[in-house]
Amino acid sequence: MPLRTIESLGSLAGKKVIVRCDLNVPLGDGQITDDGRIRASLPTINALLNAGARVVVISHLGRPDGAPEAKYSLAPVAQRLCELLGKEVTFATDTVGDAAREAVDGLTDGGVVLLENLRFNPGETAKNEEERAAFAAQLAAFGDAFVSDGFGVVHRKQASVYELAKLLPSAAGHLIATELDVLDRLTESPKKPYTVVLGGSKVSDKLGVIAHLLPRVDSLLIGGGMLFTFLAAQGHKVGSSLLEADQLDTVRGYLDKAKELGVDIVLPTDVVVASKFSADAEHEVRPADSIEDSPWGASGLGLDIGPDTAARFAEVIRASETVFWNGPMGVFELAPFAAGTKTVAAALTEVAGLSVVGGGDSAAAVRALGFHDEQFGHISTGGGASLEFLEGKSLPGLEVLGWQA
Repeated sequence: MPLRTIESLGSLAGKKVIVRCDLNVPLGDGQITDDGRIRASLPTINALLNAGARVVVISHLGRPDGAPEAKYSLAPVAQRLCELLGKEVTFATDTVGDAAREAVDGLTDGGVVLLENLRFNPGETAKNEEERAAFAAQLAAFGDAFVSDGFGVVHRKQASVYELAKLLPSAAGHLIATELDVLDRLTESPKKPYTVVLGGSKVSDKLGVIAHLLPRVDSLLIGGGMLFTFLAAQGHKVGSSLLEADQLDTVRGYLDKAKELGVDIVLPTDVVVASKFSADAEHEVRPADSIEDSPWGASGLGLDIGPDTAARFAEVIRASETVFWNGPMGVFELAPFAAGTKTVAAALTEVAGLSVVGGGDSAAAVRALGFHDEQFGHISTGGGASLEFLEGKSLPGLEVLGWQA
């Protein structure tokens, strides 16, 4: 059975529709620093409003421990959603309490309510299925139908993702449909040459993706903190750089497998080594095989790919028809160590075919470095869910909507 879409719900005029978005935006001093996930939710919300629905938006933010915490309130999100929609958004200060009931009861056709952070209720993420089902039933009382549109949570069995979809007529929103289409193009029949660029801090976070995509890609480019485990697997010393020593044998296995498959694993030839983890740290570019020959010896740490590596990565990316990128190339938040990530991002904007920025830190990086969403083929909001899809794993939040791998 194919994924159920909004059209399968029939006429929504005058109906209360609960839409599960992923509005888990980064905040700094109570201000939204990247509203990409809110913008990504607009097509589905606007489609429901245009259909005359009464829209109840639900989401989580951060990781509160099943109780209200002011720093995780969705209040700033409600304000930004109001600005982006160009219409009033009523904010309920609880999830299923008096404020939520009053706000939902006051909805008129084409109106919008945003409930407070779902994770303020312990039932949302409870391991006990009955507790999740009980919370889902309270949420279901607010709607006539349910639209799931938070791709970033579809890999979780959570009350608002899984149980709620069973209690009401349910369907996937436009964001989920778009994400699935892109991810399918990355796994089933990608146009060649196909390049995957992986960064971020840990190899262990990407092992499943490497294993699943290795037989499908032409080139695999490795940057970020995970590059040092690859260098160490080749026998190089990496100073105080991030290293997962327990993954060395696994990485050697992937290097051997890539050689067997004819896949080009492109590792850094130079690295930006620093005296400490700080924006004002002394730093210099070192060959990747002589990191400890820097002035700081074994205490030096690599915080970015070097310029020669960045240029090589960009060359491979620009020559590709399909590119998937997940994970920054260095500590882009610190200006001296942002060049590698910026070079890779710029190269992706020049890809003639499909270029996909794989959510999370990568999406935040491209926006922080001055790029615009429209410069890329697709910026995923999926994060961990996208990675699990690319690993070939089961995603319960999609299966409950009729999707089959």
